[in-house]
Amino acid sequence: MTNTDVVASPHGAQLTNMLFMDQGSSVMEFFPKGWLEHAGKGQYAPWWMAKQSGMKHQGSWWDPVGEECPNPKQPMQCFLFHKDSKVGHNETYFAEWARKVLNQVRVSKLEQASNNVGTKVRSSVCEC
Repeated sequence: MTNTDVVASPHGAQLTNMLFMDQGSSVMEFFPKGWLEHAGKGQYAPWWMAKQSGMKHQGSWWDPVGEECPNPKQPMQCFLFHKDSKVGHNETYFAEWARKVLNQVRVSKLEQASNNVGTKVRSSVCEC
């Protein structure tokens, strides 16, 4: 049986809900601008959880657009500033990334189904 669950979420504690998903599920994660510089090792926690749970972490998207930290010499203030920032300023880029990841998941699921029944599975889904 193949699984088609996909969770797409901003990085954060809500991703612990991945633990309730089936093996083979996929995870898409996105971050606000500036988070990469201040998140430390915690930014990898969902990747580690997915790997240990038999899921596929389909990648991370780092928003390239957003406000700069108003006080760059204060790391904790910048951490909190970026942590609470909005994600998705560049909707076109984000939509393209999401489309590619979801298409990869679709192809992977079709291949799994084909291998499970021993015959090629046809899909009426377009490669949009």
